[in-house]
Amino acid sequence: MRRSMITATPVAAALLLLAATASPQPASPPVPQQGTIERGLDVGTGGTLDVTASFGSIEVTTVASSRVEVRVVREVREPYEDDAERILSEYEVDFSQSGSDVAVTAEVGNDARDRWRNEYASTPLRVRFEISVPRSYNVHLETRGGNIEVADLDGEVRTETAGGNLTFGDIDGTVWARTAGGNIRLEGSSGSAEIRTSGGNITIGDVEGTVDAETSGGSIHIERAGGDVRAETAGGNVTIDEVAGTINATTSGGNVAATITAQPTGDCNLETSAGTVTVTLAEGIGFDVDAGTSVGGVSVDFPVDGRVSRNAVRGAINGGGPQLRLRTSAGSIRIRER
Repeated sequence: MRRSMITATPVAAALLLLAATASPQPASPPVPQQGTIERGLDVGTGGTLDVTASFGSIEVTTVASSRVEVRVVREVREPYEDDAERILSEYEVDFSQSGSDVAVTAEVGNDARDRWRNEYASTPLRVRFEISVPRSYNVHLETRGGNIEVADLDGEVRTETAGGNLTFGDIDGTVWARTAGGNIRLEGSSGSAEIRTSGGNITIGDVEGTVDAETSGGSIHIERAGGDVRAETAGGNVTIDEVAGTINATTSGGNVAATITAQPTGDCNLETSAGTVTVTLAEGIGFDVDAGTSVGGVSVDFPVDGRVSRNAVRGAINGGGPQLRLRTSAGSIRIRER
């Protein structure tokens, strides 16, 4: 009997070990289903890429070649993995080419639109467009939901998204950008820039031409504009480090500051409902100043040929010139010499 008990002990230990190792393990999360579409097209230079997408982010880079390379990455979200094959097939991507121009259209097919509206409470796909174009090329990009990013490019840039951020490098050409909700950043442009967002900040670097920037809620910062500037926000600061043309900058709530480095040929206006207005003028720039504040004071570094009071200045500085209109309802106004 003693011999049986001794021989049974190793067997029991092995059974206990086997039971422990056989205990259920946590299930691994499902792997998202992907379907990637790739296409390469010989185009030369100077053409236009036109992308229209029902949704998805778009990223454009440039390469030292004469080809357009398009990669569309589609990923099915949880909990729709079991229906991945059908979902991927319903998001149709079409390519067309005419000479140096390329068009990419991506949308849910007509037969599947009711299903996407009714069965899928939220979009079951994540879509990302990764595109490379020749350095000298134009891009027109539109998505109904997603970020858009364009690297340094020699050409015209035109972009629109129903919701997302817009980011641009140095563009040797004009820039036209719209987003229904997101921030916009432009490193620079050799042409003009027309920028709009319904809610977000706008940051602009060095633009040779005119700048037209507007946001319904956010700050605007422009480093330099070689031409005229219009900057308007419903709530936020407006800051223009250097402008060589006329300026019209307004905000409903925030500070307005601008440095004018060349003699404008037209009138200028800086206005806020609640905040400080500061204008810095380079040497020799002349204006007929009309500055006033309801609550606050007005200070000026230049001799004024006119009337000066605590909260208003009306008169010529540096021999006069176009009108410089400055207004704030609750804040100070300062006219500084650079």
